[in-house]
Amino acid sequence: MTAFQSIMNIVRRRSIHVCYVDAGSCNGCGIEVLACLAPRYDIGQYGIVIHNNPREADILLVAGAFTPGWDDKLRILWDKIPAPKAAIAIGNCPQSGSVFNRRGSYIDPPVSKHIPVYANVSGCPPRPTEIIAAILAQIPKIFPDFKAEP
Repeated sequence: MTAFQSIMNIVRRRSIHVCYVDAGSCNGCGIEVLACLAPRYDIGQYGIVIHNNPREADILLVAGAFTPGWDDKLRILWDKIPAPKAAIAIGNCPQSGSVFNRRGSYIDPPVSKHIPVYANVSGCPPRPTEIIAAILAQIPKIFPDFKAEP
């Protein structure tokens, strides 16, 4: 193993892996999550990696007005994430249903009724900087022995 590979393994061990789930949104939040990957915000510089495998994730990002069809599916995804783990509700929809929460509606907000949510990022859609800040705020939970350098 080269010195570069050993350094990369150390960095990967301390990376935050995020699994993104869209539980019925208008895709506004998804676009803002994608903006976090763009050069302007570049979440990679913080060691954040987004992928769709919950078994490798530390944080579950949930966007969208929660529909009853997602109840079992979201619980299964949440259970597949190894501890320590956190969930973040992205946008107004998973918190309140937003514009989709009307009388006679089939949605069932908030997501926190179905899985434990550790942070809420408000906005329709939320700003990428707020999404990144919410993810970084979970570092003490995911890595309790992490010490930030001065």
